[in-house]
Amino acid sequence: MANISLWQGTKLVTKGIYSYLTNRPIVVSYEVTLSCNCNCRHCDLGGIIKDEKQIKPEEYRDLTQRLKPLAAQISGGEPLLRKDIAAIVKAIKQGGVQYAILVTNGALLNENNYLQLRKAGVDQFSVSLDFPDERHDEFRQRPGLYRRLEQTLPKLAKLGFRDIILNTAITRANVREILPLAKKAIEWGVDISYSAYTVLRTGNKDYCLNNGEDLEILRQAINELLILKKQDTRLANPELTLRDTLRFFEQGYMPDCKAGIRFLVVMPDGSLVPCSLHRSKYANREEMVEEFSRTNQCGACYVAIRSYSEMSFLSHAKNLPRYIHQMVFH
Repeated sequence: MANISLWQGTKLVTKGIYSYLTNRPIVVSYEVTLSCNCNCRHCDLGGIIKDEKQIKPEEYRDLTQRLKPLAAQISGGEPLLRKDIAAIVKAIKQGGVQYAILVTNGALLNENNYLQLRKAGVDQFSVSLDFPDERHDEFRQRPGLYRRLEQTLPKLAKLGFRDIILNTAITRANVREILPLAKKAIEWGVDISYSAYTVLRTGNKDYCLNNGEDLEILRQAINELLILKKQDTRLANPELTLRDTLRFFEQGYMPDCKAGIRFLVVMPDGSLVPCSLHRSKYANREEMVEEFSRTNQCGACYVAIRSYSEMSFLSHAKNLPRYIHQMVFH
């Protein structure tokens, strides 16, 4: 996590406990645009949407004050396509968010906008990486993307803020690259986090881990990641979420989804949806909880926003010393 003061770390942890006990959302994901400059094979978005209805920065502040999340995930699409992205970040932080994460494919990231966004209030930059080499370009259908990340991220890491994290969605295509990706993060001086591919987004089952060989490769990789985690702090996932990610792939589902309760999504037009995979719109969170969350039986994903926000109170409490240490001393 980004380097913050002990007072800020304590405030973040305290508000997290309050959010958990009062059933407030832990994370709100602000999808500020559905346009994207990539066309990733495991995603349902891609291309530029003309005349997209987008709310203004001040409306993000008002929404945040109403929803009262602990953390904000600012994503898309590709959020850096919005010329007012810094103003949006600033407005969300003014609305009361304690921790803001910008999710980007990194194609437009440079030192200038990195520093500008940090000043606006971004605490962490989550940059997608599917392969530890140029295969990433083909998977994202953006030539030269890996080379750009290879040139940009180590340079930004050397600025010393410790706020860049690679985000890898585990698929059948890259399951053999889990350890090489972790080593690439170490080489670049950044952190890494893993999440699970879900067929809900595209309907394409080709990227699912659906046989014994795939699962055995994943088991071995996670065991090696846990060893690596004890040796180095570059791996962001708690042990519990890594083991649950394996469990999700083994059983094909993860029950007890808390979409709309522990997390939810704000669309570019300001409407609320339970998650990026269920886009039924609701006028307010109360209506969403009543009409969707209370009867929600979906268990077909275990994406990052769900895995972190749905950790039990005891799990969060167990990890508090690690959270504070990472936030303050890294």
